[in-house]
Amino acid sequence: MKGSFTFPLSILALLHFACSNPPEKQAITLDSLPEKIEISQPNAVGDNSQTSVDWAGTYFNVLPCASCEGIETWVTLNPDGSFQLKTNYLGLNDAREEIFTGKFEWDSSGSFVQFKGLIGDAPGKYKVGENRIWHLDQDGKQIKGELADRYILHKK
Repeated sequence: MKGSFTFPLSILALLHFACSNPPEKQAITLDSLPEKIEISQPNAVGDNSQTSVDWAGTYFNVLPCASCEGIETWVTLNPDGSFQLKTNYLGLNDAREEIFTGKFEWDSSGSFVQFKGLIGDAPGKYKVGENRIWHLDQDGKQIKGELADRYILHKK
């Protein structure tokens, strides 16, 4: 007599699913994404002047001048990335103010701003700190020496 061996149905179903191929993973391609994807990433991350300092506002000081009594300088940094730079050369032509406006950009470290579209010899680069900005030299470096404090504009 031949022996017969039967499996319960539940064991057969379990074996069937265990031995079958796993479901295919669905690949996401660029074609399947919406047409317009905007990724917003700040210029700098972490604690820096751009992200951790209340930098928007107006700053003032009288900068040293080789051929005049000083340069009254007002710098306004706006949250929308625009600036206003107003200068008055004391002793040369006190009635004449120069006003420049435009956009500024943060550097990759989030510590410096660069004014775009300035004319003349103004470097338009400032180091940003808490309630003050440092007017930088033509090479974008902080001015050192006896007059260094005169190149710091204070927030009004």
